[in-house]
Amino acid sequence: MESANKKNLNAQDSKHEKVILKGYRREDGSFGLRNKVLIIPSVVCANKVVENIAKACPEAVYVTHQHGCSQLDFDAEQTRMLMAGNCANPNVYAALVVGLGCETISSNSVKELAKSLAPYKDIRAISIQELGGITNTTNEGIKIVKDMLENASKCELSEGDFSDIILGTECGGSDAYSGLSANPSLGSLSDYVVENGGAVILAETTELIGAENILARRAINAEVEKKIYEKIYGFEENVKNSGSDIRGANPSPGNIAGGLTTIEEKSLGCVYKAGTSKVVDVIDYAMPVTKKGLTFMDTPGNDIEQLSAMVAGGANLVVFTTGRGTPTGSPVTPTIKLSTNNFCAKNMADVIDLNAGEIVDGNKCKEDIRDELIELIVRISEGKLTKAEINKQNDFSVWRLATTC
Repeated sequence: MESANKKNLNAQDSKHEKVILKGYRREDGSFGLRNKVLIIPSVVCANKVVENIAKACPEAVYVTHQHGCSQLDFDAEQTRMLMAGNCANPNVYAALVVGLGCETISSNSVKELAKSLAPYKDIRAISIQELGGITNTTNEGIKIVKDMLENASKCELSEGDFSDIILGTECGGSDAYSGLSANPSLGSLSDYVVENGGAVILAETTELIGAENILARRAINAEVEKKIYEKIYGFEENVKNSGSDIRGANPSPGNIAGGLTTIEEKSLGCVYKAGTSKVVDVIDYAMPVTKKGLTFMDTPGNDIEQLSAMVAGGANLVVFTTGRGTPTGSPVTPTIKLSTNNFCAKNMADVIDLNAGEIVDGNKCKEDIRDELIELIVRISEGKLTKAEINKQNDFSVWRLATTC
């Protein structure tokens, strides 16, 4: 798209003239690049009803999961926050939470927590036991979701810019090129977002082991520096205390096949995604991002558990780098796939949105890929679908902390 936006990208390297994005301005000032109606179960027992409702309402999006009951209190609270945060994400216009009625995490408790995060939002809850079975609950859910969809269709597009972006950064199926091409390019985009008043999330705590001192040196103050060390060392200690060896889980077999040899090597590539900005905050899993700038969220390296948490934190856009290729995508937040090498871009063409492999060939630099990402984001805000959206990826997963009781 040759436009004023494109000219702005070429004008300067950091603080560009405002690049205009299209989206939906929410009552709290947040900005959605999408206007979704989400259907989500509060408990695994409600998965089938959620699927039935979604089948009858294909314009809505939905997720399923295996949790919501028999969880210890701290684990249940983290799971509840993950669900509520996804409902409250700026890309969601309205959400329906479906429960069973006897579970640890009730549909109503998810609704109330989500409403505390986004009081203006249309979030409703129903229960299979209260409504008298699957058929009644499915019919009631269809009626509610169709009403939400009709109301969502009346929303008008607004203008925003990169100060409205909360960018989630992720790498999965990494290879030896990740730290040379795609991750530095994403880091350049991260710096651009921060310099233009937006927010960026760096996560994947396990994939920062060995690079914690690099990140800690960028802390905005001593308190943030201390939290960075606590989160990374704490995660490493938990793995050690389990009696297991992290190798094989991280780096994964695919990482190793792609040329990565140690977790430190992987971490040195991973940290590039966050660019060079100061770390302004450290937050727990799935908690809301409340500050502009770079925030470190404590998550596992597991792609979908991390992605779900960043969306819960408010990410209205995610860029996901990969050297091996992965179809992962959020049903709520557009997830851009950036390949590290040319083979991956060709081999996984139906999942890759943009290729950073030309950096390895010497034909482009990270700033070139950054500008291509910015232009793609503009087009996504104007309605272009990411490959993950085209493929209807609705990945959602919960980071469990303890045993099921």
